Formats: sequence, C-alpha cells, structure tokens
Amino acid sequence: MKIFDLIIIGGGAGAFGGAIRADELKANTAMINAGLPLGGTCVNVGCVPSKTLLYAGEIMHLVRNHGIPGIELAVKSFDFRKVVQDELALVEKLRSEKYSKVLKNLEHLTFIEGRAKFASPHEVQVNGETLRAQKFIIAAGSTATVPPIEGIRETGFVTHIEALALERQPKELIIIGGGPLGLEFSQMHSRFGTKVTLLKRSPSLYPTSESELTERLAQVLIQEGISVKRGVRITRAWIEGKKKTVSFILDGEEERVSADEILLASGKIPNTAGLALDKANVNIGLNQAIVVNEFLQTSHADVFAVGDAADLPLRLETTAGHEGTLAAENALTGSRKSIDYDAVPYTIFTDPQLAGVGLTEEEQMKRFGTCMCHTVSFTDVPKAIITKRTEGLIKMAINPETKQITGVHILSPHAGEIVAQAMMLIKNKNTIDDVVETLPMFPTLSESIKLAALSFTKDISKLSCCI
Repeated sequence: MKIFDLIIIGGGAGAFGGAIRADELKANTAMINAGLPLGGTCVNVGCVPSKTLLYAGEIMHLVRNHGIPGIELAVKSFDFRKVVQDELALVEKLRSEKYSKVLKNLEHLTFIEGRAKFASPHEVQVNGETLRAQKFIIAAGSTATVPPIEGIRETGFVTHIEALALERQPKELIIIGGGPLGLEFSQMHSRFGTKVTLLKRSPSLYPTSESELTERLAQVLIQEGISVKRGVRITRAWIEGKKKTVSFILDGEEERVSADEILLASGKIPNTAGLALDKANVNIGLNQAIVVNEFLQTSHADVFAVGDAADLPLRLETTAGHEGTLAAENALTGSRKSIDYDAVPYTIFTDPQLAGVGLTEEEQMKRFGTCMCHTVSFTDVPKAIITKRTEGLIKMAINPETKQITGVHILSPHAGEIVAQAMMLIKNKNTIDDVVETLPMFPTLSESIKLAALSFTKDISKLSCCI
C-alpha cells in the first residue's frame, strides 16, 4: 500500500493551490483527477474560453457602436468556427503551460489519473489500488445541473461545456437560467448575431448584487436585442418541426419560444456523489456540497474540502485556489487560517461588467440593522463622458456611525479592474474620509470610487472635474 502525507482529489484551481503549497512544505502528496482535464473548469470550460469569446463579441459590438462622430466602421466578415477554434487553441496552450508543466515541477507530488473513492477516513481506492494518507483535500469541483423540465432530455440541450465548442453558430438560442454564465453567454451570442431569449426564474438578473445595477444591466441587454424574460416558470420542452420549443408561465400567461438550440445555465451540483464520503465520516448538505468550517475542515478532522465541492460563500476560481492553499497549510501544519469572504470581489463579464465586493445595502441591514448608501451615475465620471460610456452606476455602502466602507458595487466598462481598488478598501477597513484624501489619476474610471465617497458629503454635480 502506498502511503502519503496528503492526498488531493481533483485537478482544478483548488487542487493546484493545495498541491503547490504542499510541495513548498515538502509533503509527500498524491493528486488524483478524473473527468475534466488538468486545470478543471476555469481553464478548460470556464473563465479562459468564455472570456475569449466574450472579447470577440465585444470587438464586434465596438466596431458597430463606438459612437464617435466622423468614423464609420463595419465587420467585414465573421467566421464563428474560426473564432471558436482560436479559443480552443488558447485553452490547450494555457492548460499545458499553467497546469501540466506546473505539475511536472512539483518535486514531491505523484499524479494519478483515475476516480477516487474513500474506503475509510484515511484510505481511498483508485484504479483497483488502495492509497493511504494522513490528510485529504477534496477539490472535486462541480457539474452542470439539468433542471426538472418535462421533455428537456428528449428535446436535447447543451451546457456551457458543449457551448464553448460549437462548430456552427445557432441562429436562435434559448438560455435557461441566469447568473454569470447565463448573462455572459446571452450577450456573447447576441453580439455574434444570434437571436437570444433568456429565461430566468428569479425576477432579478443577479440577486446577490444591488438591484439598481442589475436593473440597469437588464436595460442594456434588452437594448442590444436580447429577449429577457424574468420571473418565469418553465413548464416543458419539445421538438416542433426542426426547432426546439420551450413553454413557460409569465405573469399568469403561458408563452412559448423556439430556437435551434437550448443552453442550460441553471446552476451546478458538487461532484461528491461517487466519493463514498460516508466511509470517511464526512457530512454533506442538502445541495450535495461538503459541510466545512471556516478553516475548510469537514466533519472529519483530517479531511478538508475546497472550491465547488464545499459549502462555501463564493464559488470562484480565485477563492478555490486560495482555499486549496490554506487547506494544505491547515492540514499539514495545524494552522487555522481562513478567508474573509466579505473582502473577495466578484465580476460578471458582460459589457458593461457587473462587479462588487463587500455587503449590499440589503445584506448590511440584515446583519447590522444600519446602513447608509449612495449611488453615483457614470454621467458624472469624466472618463465615462469622454468614452461615451455613461450607462454605468456605482453604489457604495458605509456604516453611518464609523463611515467605514462596507460594500462597493459597480456596473461599468472594466468594472472587474476597478473593483480591485474597492477590495483593498474593504479589506483594510477604510472610511470614506480615507478615500476623499486620495488622488486618483484623472481621467480614469477608477475616479468613480472617489466620487462615490465624496457624494456622502458633497453635491458632486457642482464639483469641477479634477476635484
């Protein structure tokens, strides 16, 4: 029987974070992976390919809608298949450079391709062999869910995995589900020229952000020609002629929509079912995610879980990677490190992007019973005026007694870049007075953070540009 200090189940961001830290600690480690290739969701079927295609759509949209008088441009041709092939080539390159080559440089790691399942709290079986370890990290990721819609399997559909490798562009596309995936794929395909219908159960595009911002984003998507149906209850799906058809209830009335293809973007389920977690005395919640404490430790003290497999506040590549790092350190050294998820930003890579960090107004009221919030339009941000991108909003929440900034949520071009500054303000517990004393570069979109801070004490419409 082979014996290790640490066994990591998975091959994505969380697994690599753990493996790299374990190697730094010179721990004899095994990584067991099956399903997606090395790199997991992000590099293979997530961030890297989707953002590559989103950028292609953004270029096409900018050519047609730059808004600068005296300049006329046109997209002379669009080869969907070639754009997808370029995306897939980039995925292969980054998977090799950032994962396969990294793995080979880990001196103390043994990689095993296969499906692991627990035989006891300190043993797993893989490829007919039993391996033993003192500690374990489960970083098995998640899989797209298929909602219980009558006829959906018979009708046929694609998930984000197949959608990123389509050989032909759909003329019409139904997207079931919202969240980052549904929103990003809606705009991406619409800008490619596909007629897109987005069906979402929730009335809000993204309930965990500020409603003012998500409503403005909904307006942008609708103006671009996307049919956005919110608050729907989907009843069934079927083939009608050569089209895939979906019926749904909206405001008490039944409607239907047909398309060449259906994309399911209705969430994911953790890959925990085949791990025999009961034999490791590891508890899972109702959503099949592994229950962990703040130190990423499961109900068994020697087993840790990270990323999509664990019941954690955020499911992002960056959090998964850092969770893996901390889990390895906590497991191997006995440290008790954790993540302050209030200081972790998110971004939805639509255009404009929706990003945020910290608490929303609603969350702060629930947690503390007090909040003060101001929203600033990008019509008051000079760089936005210059670039004719004034559709954005920024909302800042503060503690009215201490003036400490508790949340910043942004809808704007490059919001994912701007929110990095807000992240540091939240992490360092800065106040609006701290921000007012800063001198951001003029003209930049990041000035919006200072303008939001100034809005609590001044009428910013009466300030000159450089103030």
